[in-house]
Amino acid sequence: MNWYQSVFELIDMRSFSNLWYWIILAVAWSSASHWVLGVPFDMVTRARRYGGEADADLTTMVRINANRLVWITQVSGLWLMAAGFFMLTVLAVLGFWYRVEFAQAVLLIMAPMALVFALTLRAARRALSLGQGGEPLYKLLTRHRMLIQGIGMLSIFVTSLWGMYQNMQIGVLG
Repeated sequence: MNWYQSVFELIDMRSFSNLWYWIILAVAWSSASHWVLGVPFDMVTRARRYGGEADADLTTMVRINANRLVWITQVSGLWLMAAGFFMLTVLAVLGFWYRVEFAQAVLLIMAPMALVFALTLRAARRALSLGQGGEPLYKLLTRHRMLIQGIGMLSIFVTSLWGMYQNMQIGVLG
């Protein structure tokens, strides 16, 4: 028995039957919905409830993160978009044309996250156009979080359906 065979027996390389894949999927969506524009959502709740210094802290953090996102996309957005679409295309071709299950699994995480990134960039631009904190910023961040959670629920649902289908196919064919 060689080293590679030992590793592949220890770690199930079929993605959809691997517990670690589902843990990574849950952590990815949990993090995406908790960190709205780079700010933990509990700051929004605290700022809405107490105002004052909590609101000033939230406004400052949102401004810093939004400026950073907008600046990065202005400087290298075209290259980032090209690289992102290239990676998604490679994953889609490998996953669904060549039937590489790992590529399917990664694509089912990364494609919705690419949509979330685009929506986050849109929210960052809107936050900068507000120019202030208070209720309009809270509403923007809350709506953005709800949108991310909706995309996450749909993504997890589709991923679980596809994963069950793949596991049944392997069970029938294997």
